[in-house]
Amino acid sequence: MIEYPLGIVMQWLSDFILPFIRIAAMLGVMAGIGAKTTPMRIKTVLAVTLTVMVAPMLPPSPFTDLFSFGMIIMVMQQMLIGVIIGFISMLMLNTFVLAGQIVAMQTGLGFASMVDPVNGLSVPAVGQFYLILATLLFWSLDGHMVLIQMVMYSFTAIPIGSGWLPVSDFEKIFNWGGWIFSTALVLSLPPITAMLTINMTFGILTRAAPQLNVFTIGFPITMISGLLILWITLENFAFHFDNQWQQALILACDIIGC
Repeated sequence: MIEYPLGIVMQWLSDFILPFIRIAAMLGVMAGIGAKTTPMRIKTVLAVTLTVMVAPMLPPSPFTDLFSFGMIIMVMQQMLIGVIIGFISMLMLNTFVLAGQIVAMQTGLGFASMVDPVNGLSVPAVGQFYLILATLLFWSLDGHMVLIQMVMYSFTAIPIGSGWLPVSDFEKIFNWGGWIFSTALVLSLPPITAMLTINMTFGILTRAAPQLNVFTIGFPITMISGLLILWITLENFAFHFDNQWQQALILACDIIGC
């Protein structure tokens, strides 16, 4: 009968559980896989598979006292690192959701709303369209593979038991979050400018011919014009996505030290 000492069993569990927490936390919030529409079983199976692949290549965990308060702190540290890596990609996708909401409100298309699969909230259909388009670009550029590669590299740059991340890293994330509003404004600026021109035209028509019912003809024309403007300015979407994705990669690499 084979017997395993308690210390060896605790070392095995620690070598598997701590990497699993970091990987599962990243998969739980990352773009695409972290959406609420992705079943939890798929996320769990993927996290277990990646952990089984990477755990044998990692050095033994320096922390083996699993039934202690220190283990709770260690789990929180691993969870925080994984969440930060995935949260950067989610911030990047929310840039285009915000841009779609701005465009929808300015073009009169905000009445059409759908449920956002990432946040589980009701957002305008234009924002949902931008989210789907950004997610497809994220998958086509192998963004999920890049994030998985980053979380694997983080075990070398930020080993288990190395402590908390410095406060400056959190400050970088907060500062980069401001780019969400600037990038969304730049992306929605051409439609907003075009719609402002159209609204100014209706204002001139109202002054020139007060008998015209601008509210009757203005709303459908505004919606049709908004759809045309979205179609014309859609070629700028890929450029802004690539720029925002590169900034997200630079921030993630800066935090984990790659």
